[in-house]
Amino acid sequence: MNKRFAFIGVLFVVLIAFMACKDDVSNTGQSILGADDEVIVLADTFAFSSSIDSCTAIISQADSFLLGEIETDYGMLRASILTQLACPEGFRYPESFTVDSVDSVCLFMYYGSWEGDKLSPLAINAYMMDRKTFRYSGTYPTDLNIDDYCSRNKSILTNHRIIVASEKMDSIRNNNGTYSPMIRMRLNDDFMRYFGSIQSFESQEEFNEVFKGLLIETSFGSSTILNVSDIALGVYYHFSYQKNGKDTIVSDIKAFYANSEVRTVNHLQYADKKQLVSSLQNDSDTYNYIIAPAGIYTRLRIPMAQIADTVMMNMRIDSIWNVAADEMVYTVKRPYINKAQVRVNVENKFTGSASEITRNDWLQPANHLLMIREQSMDRFFKNRELPSDTCALLATLQQGVDSVGNTTYYYSYDLSDFLTNQLRQGNGDSILNMLLVPVTVEANTNTVVTSVRQQQTLSATKIRSAKNGMQLEIVYSGF
Repeated sequence: MNKRFAFIGVLFVVLIAFMACKDDVSNTGQSILGADDEVIVLADTFAFSSSIDSCTAIISQADSFLLGEIETDYGMLRASILTQLACPEGFRYPESFTVDSVDSVCLFMYYGSWEGDKLSPLAINAYMMDRKTFRYSGTYPTDLNIDDYCSRNKSILTNHRIIVASEKMDSIRNNNGTYSPMIRMRLNDDFMRYFGSIQSFESQEEFNEVFKGLLIETSFGSSTILNVSDIALGVYYHFSYQKNGKDTIVSDIKAFYANSEVRTVNHLQYADKKQLVSSLQNDSDTYNYIIAPAGIYTRLRIPMAQIADTVMMNMRIDSIWNVAADEMVYTVKRPYINKAQVRVNVENKFTGSASEITRNDWLQPANHLLMIREQSMDRFFKNRELPSDTCALLATLQQGVDSVGNTTYYYSYDLSDFLTNQLRQGNGDSILNMLLVPVTVEANTNTVVTSVRQQQTLSATKIRSAKNGMQLEIVYSGF
């Protein structure tokens, strides 16, 4: 027993001695590091400001198009479509074909969805673009002057086509049992004879010279807007040929599509947009807005000079007085921004059940928001660029839960690479102006983003302003 207690006593003394040396051992690595080798890790939070901004128009690059007129709390939008048609290059009608061989010509429009009053009538009309056409490689704003392209001298429809979006009168049934809403419009005899006289299609450029395109718009109805996905022109014709010594009559159809091979432009016009922007600006201290396709954005003014001064001040590790220059010269570490988080909280409030949708419910938050450097925006969309750490950051609408269990929605951005690049460039911008822009995103099967375009479908995103809860949290280091 005495030996056992003696052993425990010796062990206790050893442990006490080890604990007394613990601090010295744990700091041994740092104690032998020089200032040049020490890693600096710090965190800071920076306030910034936000405000409403707007542009006169966006670049039309959509793969679906709005048609109609609708009024919401964010203004009255009127949308029309101008489109070329793709010709079947090298196609020729049969030898016996004449203008009289054309039985009818029909215009088809397919729409995947609509916003507005499901029972409100909408009248659709169509005209030939008879003044000029588009260049395939050109970019066109949504506020282009329709009169430059179409005189509207005479409608090409046999009569105005009046529809109710929810009735799906001309819809076709898909293989899965669902219906694709479609509008079928018969074109008048004058157009039928003109289009039938175009009998050979050597190239798209030559075809565009003789048929410049179509203008499709609405003549009345202010409560419904369609999301048009596809447009096609169908020529129904017959021809004869000899079979077993007898004339045989055959009927056929040739389709001309508004597809990716040609240009389609969505003309968008907001009534009283200046007044709308002015009223939204009055609320800027509390809320900001991003509205599509109105071209209304939120500008974030990030204090780049303050961030740079703070980070670089904390990167200083040594100093010496330069007598010749009469100034202090500092040795600084190379800065890295490890994390720079901005969370944009969505404040949209939806009311009403599925059967009682209010007009505010038509305008939901955008699925994707691009945070882009303001001076790069025009170039980015004109050149069809993709998000990068030096220009633009993409965020997807996310869902979360707050401290009391309520569902929240937000966008999250990490500007770490972006700010690191800004620090090292040292371009002298005291304020970094960034815009929040709603976009439509395409990705491949590996979820890699392949296309980013300004959103042309309806959305309205109400967010907290910078004064109402947004801030920039930065973790940075120096090596």
